Amino acid sequence: MDRLFLLQWIGCAFGVAGAAALAMRKSWSGIGFLLFLISNILWAAFAVLTESHGLLWQQIAFTVTSLAGIRNWIFPPASG
Repeated sequence: MDRLFLLQWIGCAFGVAGAAALAMRKSWSGIGFLLFLISNILWAAFAVLTESHGLLWQQIAFTVTSLAGIRNWIFPPASG
């Protein structure tokens, strides 16, 4: 099977799973950010292989937000 085909569909699946996990609003929902991070990495690889510069920059930005979400999930900000 073509690697680009696999990258785009596995990246899609992880992104959808991440969104679904966050939408559940459960104590474990923060794992959605980890799923998004995996999706970001896969989509960034796809962007590099297809020379899709806009998609690559989008995934770099989304990676930053995924990392921030993971940080906030593991170390919740102090309320107050």
